[in-house]
Amino acid sequence: MPRDIPGHYLRMKRQFPEYFAALEALGEAARKAGPLDAKTVHLVQLAAAAAVRSEGSVHSHARRALAAGATAEELRHALIAVTSTIGFPNVTAALSWVQDVLGRAPRKR
Repeated sequence: MPRDIPGHYLRMKRQFPEYFAALEALGEAARKAGPLDAKTVHLVQLAAAAAVRSEGSVHSHARRALAAGATAEELRHALIAVTSTIGFPNVTAALSWVQDVLGRAPRKR
């Protein structure tokens, strides 16, 4: 089962509502800026979050990609696909963070 939104994020959102409204509007504008569907956009953002080793962003975009219809396999593939670009250590860290969201042991092939 996916984890809930972190309490720290929710507290900050309550403390700085105008700031978070602007961030959310920017995110919405970026998603609507081109032809990619929501699932694909979140998979791209997932890979970018992995590249900068942002655990919170990996969690967030994994949850959002799942909500947009992505499968666990698609999340993993989006990360595996960027190995030659961001490196094995970044990918394995991101895969473990995705696993946090998925909340179960990885499937063996």
